[in-house]
Amino acid sequence: MLDVRFPTSLGSIGSDAVNKDPDYSAAYCILETNADVEGHGLTFTLGRGNEICVEAVGYLARQAVGRSLASITDDLCAFSRLLTDDSQFRWLGPEKGVIQIAAAAVINAVWDLYAKVEGKPLWRLLAEMPAEKIVSAVDFRYIDDAITRDEALAILTRSQSGMAQRLKRLEAAGYLAFGFSDEKVRRLCREGLAEGWTHFKLKVGGEAADDLRRALLMREEIGWENRLMVDANQKWGVEEAIARTRAIAAAKPYWMEEPTSPDDILGHARIRREVWPVRIATGEHCHNRVMFKQLFQAEAFDVCQIDSCRVAGVNENLAILLMAAKFGVPVCPHAGGVGLCEYVQHLSFFDYLRVSCSMEDRVIEYVDHLHEHFLDPVRIVRGRYQLPARPGYSIEMKPESLVRYVFPGGEAWRNLA
Repeated sequence: MLDVRFPTSLGSIGSDAVNKDPDYSAAYCILETNADVEGHGLTFTLGRGNEICVEAVGYLARQAVGRSLASITDDLCAFSRLLTDDSQFRWLGPEKGVIQIAAAAVINAVWDLYAKVEGKPLWRLLAEMPAEKIVSAVDFRYIDDAITRDEALAILTRSQSGMAQRLKRLEAAGYLAFGFSDEKVRRLCREGLAEGWTHFKLKVGGEAADDLRRALLMREEIGWENRLMVDANQKWGVEEAIARTRAIAAAKPYWMEEPTSPDDILGHARIRREVWPVRIATGEHCHNRVMFKQLFQAEAFDVCQIDSCRVAGVNENLAILLMAAKFGVPVCPHAGGVGLCEYVQHLSFFDYLRVSCSMEDRVIEYVDHLHEHFLDPVRIVRGRYQLPARPGYSIEMKPESLVRYVFPGGEAWRNLA
Protein backbone atom coordinates (compact mmCIF):
# COMPACT_ATOMS: atom_id res chain seq x y z
CA MET A 1 0.00 0.00 0.00
CA LEU A 2 1.35 3.39 -0.94
CA ASP A 3 0.40 6.93 0.01
CA VAL A 4 0.86 8.83 -3.25
CA ARG A 5 0.26 12.58 -3.36
CA PHE A 6 0.74 15.30 -5.95
CA PRO A 7 1.21 18.92 -4.76
CA THR A 8 -1.53 20.27 -7.02
CA SER A 9 -2.51 22.90 -4.45
CA LEU A 10 0.57 24.89 -5.50
CA GLY A 11 -1.14 25.67 -8.82
CA SER A 12 -4.72 25.66 -7.48
CA ILE A 13 -5.45 22.70 -9.75
CA GLY A 14 -8.90 21.32 -8.99
CA SER A 15 -9.82 24.14 -6.64
CA ASP A 16 -13.41 25.37 -6.54
CA ALA A 17 -15.88 27.14 -4.29
CA VAL A 18 -15.69 24.35 -1.69
CA ASN A 19 -12.32 22.63 -2.23
CA LYS A 20 -9.82 25.44 -1.85
CA ASP A 21 -6.45 23.70 -1.81
CA PRO A 22 -6.58 20.06 -2.94
CA ASP A 23 -3.44 17.97 -3.24
CA TYR A 24 -4.66 15.23 -5.58
CA SER A 25 -3.75 11.94 -3.94
CA ALA A 26 -4.22 8.21 -4.13
CA ALA A 27 -4.32 5.36 -1.64
CA TYR A 28 -2.57 2.93 -3.95
CA CYS A 29 -2.94 -0.86 -3.75
CA ILE A 30 -0.72 -3.45 -5.48
CA LEU A 31 -1.78 -7.11 -5.42
CA GLU A 32 1.33 -9.18 -6.03
CA THR A 33 1.16 -12.75 -7.29
CA ASN A 34 3.51 -15.70 -7.73
CA ALA A 35 3.25 -15.12 -11.49
CA ASP A 36 4.64 -12.25 -13.53
CA VAL A 37 1.53 -10.09 -13.15
CA GLU A 38 0.17 -7.64 -10.58
CA GLY A 39 -3.18 -6.06 -9.92
CA HIS A 40 -3.17 -2.30 -9.35
CA GLY A 41 -5.94 -0.20 -7.87
CA LEU A 42 -6.27 3.17 -6.25
CA THR A 43 -8.81 5.34 -4.56
CA PHE A 44 -8.77 9.11 -4.90
CA THR A 45 -8.53 11.68 -2.10
CA LEU A 46 -7.61 15.36 -1.78
CA GLY A 47 -4.49 15.02 0.38
CA ARG A 48 -4.79 15.29 4.15
CA GLY A 49 -6.20 12.06 5.54
CA ASN A 50 -4.96 9.95 2.65
CA GLU A 51 -2.87 8.03 5.18
CA ILE A 52 -6.08 6.92 6.93
CA CYS A 53 -7.38 5.51 3.67
CA VAL A 54 -4.07 3.73 3.05
CA GLU A 55 -4.39 2.00 6.43
CA ALA A 56 -7.94 0.92 5.60
CA VAL A 57 -6.82 -0.43 2.21
CA GLY A 58 -4.14 -2.46 3.96
CA TYR A 59 -6.66 -3.92 6.38
CA LEU A 60 -9.17 -4.86 3.69
CA ALA A 61 -6.54 -6.23 1.28
CA ARG A 62 -5.80 -9.02 3.77
CA GLN A 63 -8.93 -10.72 2.43
CA ALA A 64 -7.07 -11.34 -0.83
CA VAL A 65 -3.80 -12.60 0.66
CA GLY A 66 -3.05 -16.27 0.08
CA ARG A 67 -5.98 -16.80 -2.29
CA SER A 68 -5.99 -17.80 -5.92
CA LEU A 69 -7.44 -15.33 -8.38
CA ALA A 70 -10.02 -17.91 -9.48
CA SER A 71 -11.28 -18.30 -5.91
CA ILE A 72 -12.16 -14.60 -6.01
CA THR A 73 -13.44 -14.22 -9.57
CA ASP A 74 -15.66 -17.31 -9.29
CA ASP A 75 -17.80 -15.29 -6.87
CA LEU A 76 -16.95 -11.60 -7.11
CA CYS A 77 -20.03 -10.60 -5.14
CA ALA A 78 -18.95 -12.75 -2.20
CA PHE A 79 -15.48 -11.20 -2.24
CA SER A 80 -16.96 -7.71 -2.32
CA ARG A 81 -19.09 -8.54 0.71
CA LEU A 82 -16.02 -9.77 2.60
CA LEU A 83 -14.69 -6.22 2.33
CA THR A 84 -17.88 -4.21 2.86
CA ASP A 85 -19.66 -6.48 5.35
CA ASP A 86 -17.00 -7.25 7.95
CA SER A 87 -19.08 -7.72 11.12
CA GLN A 88 -16.83 -5.45 13.20
CA PHE A 89 -15.10 -3.18 10.70
CA ARG A 90 -18.40 -2.26 9.03
CA TRP A 91 -19.30 -0.31 12.19
CA LEU A 92 -17.04 2.39 10.74
CA GLY A 93 -19.30 2.52 7.67
CA PRO A 94 -21.27 0.59 6.76
CA GLU A 95 -20.70 0.92 3.02
CA LYS A 96 -19.71 4.56 3.18
CA GLY A 97 -16.81 6.85 3.93
CA VAL A 98 -13.22 5.67 4.23
CA ILE A 99 -14.24 2.01 4.35
CA GLN A 100 -16.12 2.22 1.08
CA ILE A 101 -13.46 4.04 -0.91
CA ALA A 102 -10.75 1.77 0.53
CA ALA A 103 -12.78 -1.23 -0.61
CA ALA A 104 -12.86 0.33 -4.08
CA ALA A 105 -9.07 0.34 -4.27
CA VAL A 106 -8.88 -3.37 -3.45
CA ILE A 107 -11.82 -4.46 -5.61
CA ASN A 108 -10.56 -2.42 -8.56
CA ALA A 109 -7.11 -3.98 -8.13
CA VAL A 110 -8.71 -7.43 -8.36
CA TRP A 111 -10.50 -6.46 -11.58
CA ASP A 112 -7.26 -5.03 -12.97
CA LEU A 113 -5.51 -8.32 -12.22
CA TYR A 114 -8.41 -10.32 -13.67
CA ALA A 115 -8.34 -8.33 -16.91
CA LYS A 116 -4.56 -8.63 -17.23
CA VAL A 117 -4.66 -12.39 -16.73
CA GLU A 118 -7.39 -12.64 -19.37
CA GLY A 119 -5.29 -10.45 -21.70
CA LYS A 120 -8.04 -7.86 -22.18
CA PRO A 121 -8.71 -4.25 -21.26
CA LEU A 122 -11.38 -4.15 -18.58
CA TRP A 123 -14.07 -2.73 -20.88
CA ARG A 124 -13.65 -5.71 -23.22
CA LEU A 125 -13.52 -8.24 -20.38
CA LEU A 126 -16.88 -6.94 -19.14
CA ALA A 127 -18.44 -6.50 -22.58
CA GLU A 128 -17.63 -10.08 -23.60
CA MET A 129 -18.67 -11.60 -20.28
CA PRO A 130 -21.82 -13.78 -20.21
CA ALA A 131 -24.81 -11.99 -18.75
CA GLU A 132 -25.05 -14.50 -15.89
CA LYS A 133 -21.42 -13.82 -14.89
CA ILE A 134 -21.95 -10.05 -14.79
CA VAL A 135 -25.13 -10.40 -12.74
CA SER A 136 -23.33 -12.72 -10.31
CA ALA A 137 -20.89 -9.87 -9.49
CA VAL A 138 -23.73 -7.54 -8.39
CA ASP A 139 -24.93 -7.38 -4.80
CA PHE A 140 -28.72 -6.98 -5.08
CA ARG A 141 -29.21 -6.71 -1.33
CA TYR A 142 -30.98 -3.42 -0.53
CA ILE A 143 -31.72 -2.64 -4.20
CA ASP A 144 -33.93 -5.50 -5.36
CA ASP A 145 -37.00 -3.32 -4.81
CA ALA A 146 -35.64 -1.13 -7.63
CA ILE A 147 -34.13 -3.75 -9.92
CA THR A 148 -34.29 -7.53 -9.67
CA ARG A 149 -31.70 -10.04 -10.71
CA ASP A 150 -34.00 -11.18 -13.54
CA GLU A 151 -34.47 -7.60 -14.78
CA ALA A 152 -30.71 -7.08 -14.83
CA LEU A 153 -30.21 -10.36 -16.64
CA ALA A 154 -32.77 -9.33 -19.26
CA ILE A 155 -30.99 -5.99 -19.87
CA LEU A 156 -27.63 -7.69 -20.31
CA THR A 157 -29.02 -10.45 -22.51
CA ARG A 158 -30.86 -8.06 -24.86
CA SER A 159 -27.76 -5.91 -25.20
CA GLN A 160 -25.76 -8.70 -26.80
CA SER A 161 -27.67 -8.00 -30.00
CA GLY A 162 -25.94 -5.30 -32.03
CA MET A 163 -22.84 -5.13 -29.82
CA ALA A 164 -20.49 -5.72 -32.76
CA GLN A 165 -21.92 -2.69 -34.57
CA ARG A 166 -21.65 -0.53 -31.45
CA LEU A 167 -18.04 -1.58 -31.00
CA LYS A 168 -17.25 -0.55 -34.56
CA ARG A 169 -18.79 2.86 -33.84
CA LEU A 170 -16.65 3.25 -30.71
CA GLU A 171 -13.51 2.25 -32.57
CA ALA A 172 -14.25 4.73 -35.34
CA ALA A 173 -15.57 7.73 -33.39
CA GLY A 174 -14.65 7.29 -29.72
CA TYR A 175 -16.80 8.47 -26.78
CA LEU A 176 -17.62 12.13 -26.29
CA ALA A 177 -15.73 13.94 -23.53
CA PHE A 178 -16.37 17.22 -21.77
CA GLY A 179 -13.95 19.47 -19.91
CA PHE A 180 -14.05 22.30 -17.41
CA SER A 181 -12.87 25.88 -17.56
CA ASP A 182 -12.91 28.40 -14.70
CA GLU A 183 -10.05 30.80 -15.35
CA LYS A 184 -8.59 32.44 -18.44
CA VAL A 185 -12.02 31.64 -19.80
CA ARG A 186 -11.82 33.04 -23.30
CA ARG A 187 -8.45 31.49 -24.15
CA LEU A 188 -9.39 28.09 -22.78
CA CYS A 189 -12.71 28.06 -24.61
CA ARG A 190 -11.08 28.99 -27.91
CA GLU A 191 -8.43 26.32 -27.47
CA GLY A 192 -11.09 23.75 -26.62
CA LEU A 193 -13.21 24.59 -29.65
CA ALA A 194 -10.15 24.37 -31.91
CA GLU A 195 -9.45 20.89 -30.52
CA GLY A 196 -12.98 19.67 -31.26
CA TRP A 197 -14.65 20.08 -27.86
CA THR A 198 -18.40 20.66 -27.80
CA HIS A 199 -19.16 20.31 -24.06
CA PHE A 200 -17.69 22.71 -21.50
CA LYS A 201 -17.84 22.90 -17.71
CA LEU A 202 -17.79 25.97 -15.47
CA LYS A 203 -17.27 25.95 -11.70
CA VAL A 204 -19.74 28.19 -9.88
CA GLY A 205 -20.54 29.01 -6.26
CA GLY A 206 -19.04 32.46 -5.87
CA GLU A 207 -21.07 35.64 -6.13
CA ALA A 208 -24.24 35.15 -8.17
CA ALA A 209 -23.54 38.10 -10.47
CA ASP A 210 -20.00 36.88 -11.10
CA ASP A 211 -21.17 33.33 -11.88
CA LEU A 212 -23.63 34.65 -14.46
CA ARG A 213 -21.05 37.00 -15.96
CA ARG A 214 -18.55 34.18 -16.41
CA ALA A 215 -21.21 31.85 -17.81
CA LEU A 216 -22.29 34.43 -20.39
CA LEU A 217 -18.64 35.07 -21.19
CA MET A 218 -18.24 31.38 -21.97
CA ARG A 219 -21.40 31.49 -24.07
CA GLU A 220 -19.86 34.27 -26.16
CA GLU A 221 -16.93 32.01 -26.91
CA ILE A 222 -18.55 28.59 -27.34
CA GLY A 223 -21.85 29.75 -28.85
CA TRP A 224 -25.33 28.57 -27.98
CA GLU A 225 -25.16 25.36 -30.00
CA ASN A 226 -22.53 23.79 -27.71
CA ARG A 227 -23.33 22.58 -24.20
CA LEU A 228 -22.35 24.40 -21.02
CA MET A 229 -22.44 22.51 -17.72
CA VAL A 230 -22.09 24.28 -14.37
CA ASP A 231 -20.86 22.69 -11.14
CA ALA A 232 -21.61 24.05 -7.65
CA ASN A 233 -19.71 21.33 -5.74
CA GLN A 234 -22.38 21.03 -2.99
CA LYS A 235 -22.04 24.71 -2.10
CA TRP A 236 -25.67 25.58 -1.32
CA GLY A 237 -28.66 24.55 0.75
CA VAL A 238 -31.84 23.62 -1.09
CA GLU A 239 -33.46 27.09 -1.10
CA GLU A 240 -30.28 28.82 -2.23
CA ALA A 241 -29.61 26.14 -4.85
CA ILE A 242 -33.01 26.80 -6.43
CA ALA A 243 -32.46 30.56 -6.43
CA ARG A 244 -28.90 30.33 -7.77
CA THR A 245 -29.82 27.86 -10.51
CA ARG A 246 -32.65 30.13 -11.64
CA ALA A 247 -30.25 33.09 -11.57
CA ILE A 248 -27.82 31.44 -13.97
CA ALA A 249 -30.53 30.01 -16.23
CA ALA A 250 -30.10 32.94 -18.65
CA ALA A 251 -26.87 31.28 -19.80
CA LYS A 252 -28.88 28.13 -20.61
CA PRO A 253 -26.73 25.62 -18.74
CA TYR A 254 -27.33 22.05 -19.80
CA TRP A 255 -27.07 20.91 -16.21
CA MET A 256 -26.40 22.11 -12.69
CA GLU A 257 -24.06 19.67 -10.98
CA GLU A 258 -24.10 18.92 -7.25
CA PRO A 259 -26.26 21.90 -6.25
CA THR A 260 -26.58 20.75 -2.61
CA SER A 261 -25.51 18.07 -0.13
CA PRO A 262 -24.96 14.75 -1.95
CA ASP A 263 -26.88 12.99 0.84
CA ASP A 264 -30.07 15.02 0.36
CA ILE A 265 -32.16 12.89 -2.00
CA LEU A 266 -35.42 14.75 -1.37
CA GLY A 267 -33.63 18.07 -1.64
CA HIS A 268 -32.35 17.14 -5.08
CA ALA A 269 -35.86 16.05 -6.09
CA ARG A 270 -37.30 19.43 -5.09
CA ILE A 271 -34.52 21.37 -6.82
CA ARG A 272 -35.08 19.34 -9.99
CA ARG A 273 -38.82 20.06 -9.98
CA GLU A 274 -38.34 23.79 -9.45
CA VAL A 275 -35.48 24.66 -11.84
CA TRP A 276 -36.53 22.80 -14.99
CA PRO A 277 -35.51 23.00 -17.84
CA VAL A 278 -32.06 23.12 -16.24
CA ARG A 279 -31.13 19.49 -15.59
CA ILE A 280 -29.77 18.27 -12.27
CA ALA A 281 -26.65 16.08 -12.23
CA THR A 282 -25.19 14.37 -9.17
CA GLY A 283 -23.68 11.13 -7.94
CA GLU A 284 -19.91 11.58 -7.70
CA HIS A 285 -20.15 11.77 -3.89
CA CYS A 286 -22.86 9.14 -3.39
CA HIS A 287 -21.67 6.51 -0.94
CA ASN A 288 -23.26 3.42 -2.39
CA ARG A 289 -25.83 1.77 -4.64
CA VAL A 290 -28.57 2.35 -2.03
CA MET A 291 -28.27 6.12 -2.33
CA PHE A 292 -28.38 5.84 -6.11
CA LYS A 293 -31.47 3.66 -5.82
CA GLN A 294 -33.24 6.41 -3.91
CA LEU A 295 -32.17 9.09 -6.38
CA PHE A 296 -33.68 7.02 -9.19
CA GLN A 297 -36.86 6.20 -7.29
CA ALA A 298 -37.39 9.82 -6.17
CA GLU A 299 -36.78 11.15 -9.69
CA ALA A 300 -34.20 13.41 -8.08
CA PHE A 301 -31.76 13.81 -10.96
CA ASP A 302 -31.57 13.92 -14.73
CA VAL A 303 -27.93 12.83 -15.06
CA CYS A 304 -26.29 10.03 -13.07
CA GLN A 305 -22.64 10.75 -12.31
CA ILE A 306 -20.90 7.59 -11.22
CA ASP A 307 -17.40 7.63 -9.80
CA SER A 308 -14.97 4.75 -10.18
CA CYS A 309 -13.89 4.63 -6.53
CA ARG A 310 -16.38 6.62 -4.43
CA VAL A 311 -18.55 3.49 -4.31
CA ALA A 312 -17.03 0.03 -3.81
CA GLY A 313 -15.37 -0.34 -7.19
CA VAL A 314 -16.45 -2.12 -10.36
CA ASN A 315 -18.99 -4.41 -8.69
CA GLU A 316 -21.10 -1.61 -7.26
CA ASN A 317 -20.84 0.48 -10.41
CA LEU A 318 -22.29 -2.44 -12.35
CA ALA A 319 -25.35 -2.25 -10.09
CA ILE A 320 -25.68 1.50 -10.64
CA LEU A 321 -25.34 1.22 -14.42
CA LEU A 322 -28.07 -1.41 -14.49
CA MET A 323 -30.40 0.71 -12.39
CA ALA A 324 -29.74 3.73 -14.60
CA ALA A 325 -30.69 1.66 -17.66
CA LYS A 326 -33.91 0.51 -16.06
CA PHE A 327 -34.92 4.04 -14.99
CA GLY A 328 -33.82 5.62 -18.28
CA VAL A 329 -31.31 8.04 -16.75
CA PRO A 330 -28.14 8.77 -18.78
CA VAL A 331 -24.81 8.11 -17.09
CA CYS A 332 -22.09 10.77 -17.39
CA PRO A 333 -19.18 9.73 -15.14
CA HIS A 334 -17.23 12.04 -12.89
CA ALA A 335 -13.51 12.10 -13.68
CA GLY A 336 -10.36 14.18 -13.21
CA GLY A 337 -8.34 13.76 -10.04
CA VAL A 338 -5.73 10.98 -10.06
CA GLY A 339 -6.58 8.18 -12.46
CA LEU A 340 -10.33 8.79 -12.55
CA CYS A 341 -10.33 9.44 -16.31
CA GLU A 342 -8.30 6.28 -16.84
CA TYR A 343 -10.80 4.33 -14.74
CA VAL A 344 -14.22 5.56 -15.86
CA GLN A 345 -13.66 5.32 -19.60
CA HIS A 346 -13.89 1.53 -19.20
CA LEU A 347 -17.21 1.80 -17.36
CA SER A 348 -18.73 4.06 -20.03
CA PHE A 349 -17.52 1.86 -22.87
CA PHE A 350 -19.07 -1.15 -21.15
CA ASP A 351 -22.29 0.77 -20.50
CA TYR A 352 -22.60 1.57 -24.20
CA LEU A 353 -21.75 -1.93 -25.37
CA ARG A 354 -23.75 -4.03 -22.89
CA VAL A 355 -26.12 -1.95 -20.74
CA SER A 356 -27.68 1.27 -22.07
CA CYS A 357 -26.54 0.62 -25.67
CA SER A 358 -26.72 4.40 -26.19
CA MET A 359 -24.38 7.39 -26.29
CA GLU A 360 -27.23 9.89 -26.56
CA ASP A 361 -26.89 12.66 -23.95
CA ARG A 362 -23.87 10.86 -22.53
CA VAL A 363 -20.38 12.25 -22.04
CA ILE A 364 -17.35 11.40 -19.89
CA GLU A 365 -15.71 14.17 -17.90
CA TYR A 366 -12.09 14.91 -18.80
CA VAL A 367 -9.45 17.01 -17.08
CA ASP A 368 -6.02 17.31 -18.66
CA HIS A 369 -3.54 16.69 -15.87
CA LEU A 370 -1.56 13.88 -14.17
CA HIS A 371 -2.10 11.43 -17.05
CA GLU A 372 1.64 11.35 -17.68
CA HIS A 373 2.10 9.23 -14.54
CA PHE A 374 0.19 6.23 -15.93
CA LEU A 375 1.47 3.40 -18.11
CA ASP A 376 -1.73 3.44 -20.17
CA PRO A 377 -3.04 7.02 -20.06
CA VAL A 378 -6.30 8.09 -21.65
CA ARG A 379 -6.21 9.15 -25.27
CA ILE A 380 -8.39 12.03 -26.43
CA VAL A 381 -8.82 12.78 -30.15
CA ARG A 382 -10.99 15.72 -31.21
CA GLY A 383 -12.71 15.81 -27.83
CA ARG A 384 -13.42 12.06 -27.69
CA TYR A 385 -12.08 9.22 -25.55
CA GLN A 386 -10.41 6.46 -27.55
CA LEU A 387 -10.62 2.76 -26.68
CA PRO A 388 -7.63 1.50 -24.66
CA ALA A 389 -6.12 -1.74 -25.93
CA ARG A 390 -3.70 -2.63 -23.13
CA PRO A 391 -4.93 -5.38 -20.76
CA GLY A 392 -6.13 -4.20 -17.36
CA TYR A 393 -7.98 -1.23 -15.90
CA SER A 394 -5.51 1.44 -17.19
CA ILE A 395 -4.72 2.43 -13.61
CA GLU A 396 -1.14 1.20 -13.15
CA MET A 397 1.19 4.09 -12.41
CA LYS A 398 4.78 4.33 -13.60
CA PRO A 399 7.27 3.03 -10.99
CA GLU A 400 9.23 6.27 -11.11
CA SER A 401 6.11 8.30 -10.36
CA LEU A 402 5.30 6.12 -7.37
CA VAL A 403 8.81 6.64 -6.03
CA ARG A 404 8.89 10.39 -6.65
CA TYR A 405 5.47 11.22 -5.22
CA VAL A 406 5.15 8.79 -2.31
CA PHE A 407 4.32 10.78 0.82
CA PRO A 408 6.11 12.06 2.79
CA GLY A 409 9.49 10.70 1.72
CA GLY A 410 9.33 11.02 -2.08
CA GLU A 411 11.66 13.42 -3.87
CA ALA A 412 8.81 15.76 -4.85
CA TRP A 413 7.85 16.24 -1.18
CA ARG A 414 11.43 16.41 0.11
CA ASN A 415 12.12 19.21 -2.35
CA LEU A 416 9.07 21.12 -1.12
CA ALA A 417 10.15 20.67 2.48
